[in-house]
Amino acid sequence: MLEFEIRHKDLMGRIGKLRTPHGSVETPTIMPVINPNLMSLKAADMKQYGAEMLITNAYIIYRKRNSREEAIKNGIHSLLRCEMPIMTDSGSYQLYEYKDVEVSNREILEFQQRIGSDVCVPLDIPTPPYANRERAEGDLDVTLRRMQEARSIIQDNPLAGVVQGSTFLDLRAESAKRVADIGFDVYAIGGVVPLLASYAFDKLVDIIVASKMNLPLNAPVHLFGAGHPMIFPLAVALGCDLFDSAAYALYAKGRRYITSDGTRKVDDLQYLPCSCPVCSSYSVKEVQEDVDLLAAHNLWVTFEEMRIVKQSIVERNLWELCERRCRAYPALLNGLKQMAKYSALIEKYDPATKHPFFYLGESSAHRPEVLRYSNRLDRFSLAGNVLITTNLKETDITEEEQFDHVFFVKPPFGPYPAELSESYPVGQAEIPAEVDDEAMTVALQNVLKLLELNRNRNVKFVFRYDSSWEGHPLIEEIRKYAEVKVMESN
Repeated sequence: MLEFEIRHKDLMGRIGKLRTPHGSVETPTIMPVINPNLMSLKAADMKQYGAEMLITNAYIIYRKRNSREEAIKNGIHSLLRCEMPIMTDSGSYQLYEYKDVEVSNREILEFQQRIGSDVCVPLDIPTPPYANRERAEGDLDVTLRRMQEARSIIQDNPLAGVVQGSTFLDLRAESAKRVADIGFDVYAIGGVVPLLASYAFDKLVDIIVASKMNLPLNAPVHLFGAGHPMIFPLAVALGCDLFDSAAYALYAKGRRYITSDGTRKVDDLQYLPCSCPVCSSYSVKEVQEDVDLLAAHNLWVTFEEMRIVKQSIVERNLWELCERRCRAYPALLNGLKQMAKYSALIEKYDPATKHPFFYLGESSAHRPEVLRYSNRLDRFSLAGNVLITTNLKETDITEEEQFDHVFFVKPPFGPYPAELSESYPVGQAEIPAEVDDEAMTVALQNVLKLLELNRNRNVKFVFRYDSSWEGHPLIEEIRKYAEVKVMESN
């Protein structure tokens, strides 16, 4: 039904081509939400911003007689006057928000199929975060029954399978496994809008990982309701491919001006900190007074951020982008730190070679490249006299000393042989002059690991470190395996 081809990868993020009945879409991408009843920014205009696919609400169309009849007669693309691929939502958000959805799962699915949706969505049951387990299990049971029913109803249109389970990670994993067993064209992670609204990005990271690890790797994953650009780098790094954005319009209605790292009240602006066509052509006052102009700016900056994310994937420096973006907002930084806890998992999918490594803070100490290097320390088989030094030059070696091997220590990687001084990743790692405690700790852990790996061999280790490392508790652990000497800092 849908073909998905992956072309570039970095971390768990990927650039792919999704082939739909109405043309190909490059992912990751944002699908602007189009409300057919409020089309100030029309579907046909979305292409100029960079949109390749749209999403609209089938339930809103269904419950309005005129829209329903036109959609059935001429199709959803005619109704929206657009030939781009269109995904149709089922009304689950209305069910969650207003509790007034008067349509069955079968009815809304058959309607989506009749109007020619490029991706149909079943009527799942979103469970709010932190609901009690009994409710989460009950809602998930209904959702999974509806997923199974959907698969039997939809025959000719691509279909999305939705993962639910609230904030219970085992339920998210079970839900993902079950929908994967049923088999869908697209997989969607639902029920996360309240987490986004409350900036619980660390919990969002857990949910994405629990879901992704139980979904097919060769299928696109949609993160429902994640339309603010500040979340794109983190979510894409964890493997999300599709996003829907109503934020551009909702925020404009609330007089909020979107930037890549947050949101500002448009009435507080004296200058427009953006170079999009709106901000380059209109004054602050004009943007403040025109909701459509503000919505257009919000949409421009949303697509700009996704293009930046894509370029970071191509250049294989998506982690650096996450570091820069997440340090703009404390709650996002919590999300980045949570992502770092999954480095062992991410390392399995992360490309083995990249551009130079830039150390941007303590989260960088736990990047997949660092973990991969640590896992390969057992490749060094040593014998004789071995010097390990934090001095990255050989000036501390006297003429009288003879060493069979010389290892330098570069945080956060730790020890590496002098022969690899120009090799990726250690030799191309850019680190600040003053090393933070986290980078120093990881480096010393890897020194200790190298010593332990070679402790039963005929090796004499000498470890020399400059005085800025003095007092670190791992120095005493290293002393068990090596002759240790402190050097004066330069």
